[in-house]
Amino acid sequence: MSKKLVVIGAGMASGRAIEHLLEANKDAYDITLFNAEPRGNYNRIMLSPVLSGDKSYEEIVTHDANWYEDNGVTCRFGEHVVGIDRERKVVVGQNGEVAYDKLLIATGSAPFIIPIPGKDLPGVIAYRDLDDTNTMIEATQKPGAKAVVIGGGLLGLEAAAGLKARGMDVTVLHLMGHLMERQLDEAAGYLLRRALEDKGIEVKCQASTAAILGEDKVEAVLLQDKTTIPADLVVMAVGIRPETRLATDTAIEVERGITVDDAMRTSDPDILAVGECVEHRQQLFGLVAPLYDQAKVVAATLLEEDAVFAPKEVSTKLKVTGCDLFSAGDFAEGEGREDIVFRDPSRGVYKRLVIEDNVIVGAVMYGDTADGNWFFGLIKDKTDISEMRDTLIFGPAFQGGAALDPLQAVAALPDDAEICGCNGVCKSQIVDAIKGGATDLGAVRATTKASASCGTCTGLVEQLMAVTLGDDFQMPAAQSVCGCTDLTHEDVRRLIKTKELKSQAAVWQELGWSSPNGCHVCRPAVNYYLLADWPVEYQDDPQSRFVNERKHANIQKDGTYSVVPRMWGGMTTPDELRAIADAADKYNVPTVHVTGGQRIDLLGVKGEDLPAIWKDLNNAGMVSGHAYAKGLRTVKTCVGKDHCRFGTQDSTGLGIKLEEKLWGSWSPHKVKLAVSGCPRNCAEATCKDIGVICVDSGYQVGVAGAAGMDVKETERLMDCETEEETIEVATAFMQLYRENAKYLDRAYKWIAKVGLDWVKEQIVDDIENRKALVARFELSQSIYQKDPWAELAQPDEAPKFGPLANLTLEAAE
Repeated sequence: MSKKLVVIGAGMASGRAIEHLLEANKDAYDITLFNAEPRGNYNRIMLSPVLSGDKSYEEIVTHDANWYEDNGVTCRFGEHVVGIDRERKVVVGQNGEVAYDKLLIATGSAPFIIPIPGKDLPGVIAYRDLDDTNTMIEATQKPGAKAVVIGGGLLGLEAAAGLKARGMDVTVLHLMGHLMERQLDEAAGYLLRRALEDKGIEVKCQASTAAILGEDKVEAVLLQDKTTIPADLVVMAVGIRPETRLATDTAIEVERGITVDDAMRTSDPDILAVGECVEHRQQLFGLVAPLYDQAKVVAATLLEEDAVFAPKEVSTKLKVTGCDLFSAGDFAEGEGREDIVFRDPSRGVYKRLVIEDNVIVGAVMYGDTADGNWFFGLIKDKTDISEMRDTLIFGPAFQGGAALDPLQAVAALPDDAEICGCNGVCKSQIVDAIKGGATDLGAVRATTKASASCGTCTGLVEQLMAVTLGDDFQMPAAQSVCGCTDLTHEDVRRLIKTKELKSQAAVWQELGWSSPNGCHVCRPAVNYYLLADWPVEYQDDPQSRFVNERKHANIQKDGTYSVVPRMWGGMTTPDELRAIADAADKYNVPTVHVTGGQRIDLLGVKGEDLPAIWKDLNNAGMVSGHAYAKGLRTVKTCVGKDHCRFGTQDSTGLGIKLEEKLWGSWSPHKVKLAVSGCPRNCAEATCKDIGVICVDSGYQVGVAGAAGMDVKETERLMDCETEEETIEVATAFMQLYRENAKYLDRAYKWIAKVGLDWVKEQIVDDIENRKALVARFELSQSIYQKDPWAELAQPDEAPKFGPLANLTLEAAE
């Protein structure tokens, strides 16, 4: 008969411990899992992409309901544990007791809240879990909302970046002299601060918070120097403390954390603890790698196997708001220490090595961290660097006087070198998996989870596979579209053109699809490729689109929708504003939000009200803003020379013309434009898919910018003399992107693959080809430039948007 294991807390450490336990002996325990949150295990490291909008909660779930069911785990989610009776060996939950033979406490950590006046006001939150993340996302819906983040560590900066990405004005307050002082020295902290300020985030260091002001909710933050900063939201990210209250109440030994021995047992041998709540040999833990090492030991101890948790020296390799950082060892100044420093201002790269007695004792890197693991190995091994001192700062590829094969650097990494920071996977784990039969990247991911989260370590994992497998390693070919075919997106696009395939059925048949009608992954892509290549012959299939495109509105987390009318070039009229206000009142719209793209978003519209609200807005002369579409979203403008004393051209007029030309066109991913009337760039044109900067001599057209999780400046495509030429170049680029990019690749990712030089050859150098691209775009627009609101607001379409059933009716009704 299986023993009973109760686990309190569904964090990353306990999730990994349960995995190891089930892998070793699935029948050893009947497992009951409590979690105060109303959900199971998810990757908390990836909450920042959820906040910024680059990932959904579903994408960061590590164990879903099916996994728990398949593994026989009884879930008590959304239920607090109120006590532990050690004599009776039962856990007391809000909804009843559960007996245990072994108990695992994984209560994690609690955020530290500064004890200042106003800390309990509504609008003051910590940043620890999905609920906090959702609270922040909701706060961004208020037009003109302002956020103050207290704490300039990793968590605070990720919160600030996510809130800024969603359109809030953000100020970061940090008590110390520079950001992330535990991980970075002053120079790297300066570079990080500059990068944040370039993104529009205000940073105040040496800022001590005196109070949070407000009556019924937070309204401002008061500093010790009497500075007042307006705030609709205050995020406290000033540190964490082990969550030990349950253990303390149970009379388990607690110091700063729940004390555990090398086998992760507490002072009660039948109770184990794991994660951020524990203290082991006077040491607390916050990084994921040691927590995962603890999880292995917990599983072994539960199976009565010998295992010892031995903390290892760790390095910190992070990506903060798109900036790569690395630090290891002790980089404080001291007598007898020397520095080797490398700076590349043009690339924003900074590297510093701290040397003592010909041994590296500390390293800090910003912007280029590729050699971090190699330097970390030198620090741990206390390697004498005197023979390579002159070239040391340039990394392993330049030792010995000449560039070496980069694979040698990977081969030289120690077995415990961390490869995947998100999942705490070291080199030896990946090597063991490869030797155990995981011979492709997908198998390594499935076995170890390395590169399965943010993906930044994928190249390193592939190099490690090449070193381990030798001649048997094959660099992965481009990934196939889906499991229905071995063909890549590029193959499918090429074959649709060359074989003149003009229907989905033709694609499935002629290209040997293994499924009869494709799947949810390939159908949207194939549908797009067909309508882009054969706009006349192919008819768009709405059922092959994502739900937002089928509904022509963005679905919200509560099942309602957002409605965004198009505002040409960010311009509107009093009549349009009145019509929007009337619609908001008529349909009880709870939130009216001014977006970063100079439009108005009506949030909280019921699905059954969509056709009617569209009709009302149509009657006022407005069309869909396609805020849900893989297509043109917005053309942002400044007021240009009509009103601004610095304006050189009619930026607003040009923006309107571009939007009127391009709206309604489908594309591989969303497309955003901006036109700024002068190099001061008030419309932020240098981070758009297509951006135009007006100058005295004409118009500078840039392409392939980005301002999400990746931040990238546009690359100059061409300087144009007239509006007409600018519109022609932008239209040709749009069509070139439509005809050649992989589905769901933004323009900047596509440019990175094909190169800007090739794009220039097609558009700048070959004027005849440019005009042909424009002609093909206009042909497509003659079919697809139509307002979906006008089509779907007809009486016969309205029933499609109603509920499937009225569950309030009695059966007879």
